[in-house]
Amino acid sequence: MADNEYTEYVTAALPWLRRTAYLLCGDVHRADDVVQVAITRLYTNWRRARAADNLDAYVRAILVRTFLNERRRPWSRVRLFERVDELRSVANPDFETREEIRVALMRVPPGQRAVLVLRFLFDLPVAEAAKALRCSEGTVKSQTAAGLAALRTQLGVTQ
Repeated sequence: MADNEYTEYVTAALPWLRRTAYLLCGDVHRADDVVQVAITRLYTNWRRARAADNLDAYVRAILVRTFLNERRRPWSRVRLFERVDELRSVANPDFETREEIRVALMRVPPGQRAVLVLRFLFDLPVAEAAKALRCSEGTVKSQTAAGLAALRTQLGVTQ
């Protein structure tokens, strides 16, 4: 019964997990690796996860922590190929703007990128982002400010 619940949840959550991991990693293949590790960790902690007040927030925290942990490993800096843009859509007129922001976001340090994704993609308040990242609210605020400044610099926006 618990395995069925886990399978149903992961099947439904997989699209947003992959999208979030892609925004964090900037690479489809690495994003899939991060999602795989995250859902494996979720499976091993499924009993505790099911008891969480907000299962999506619990899983999102696992995903972000997995990304940050993977970035610390030396092999994560190895690049075998240039990135292949697999998400381009001819039907989306805003593609150029979205792609420019995505590329700029990939140049922001991973910790700041994680904060920006949680705060602005998931629209989390500072307290929830701090809980997901296991850091203080002050750290989230400073990382948000630094991340936005870095993003503006990458995009050539002046204030």
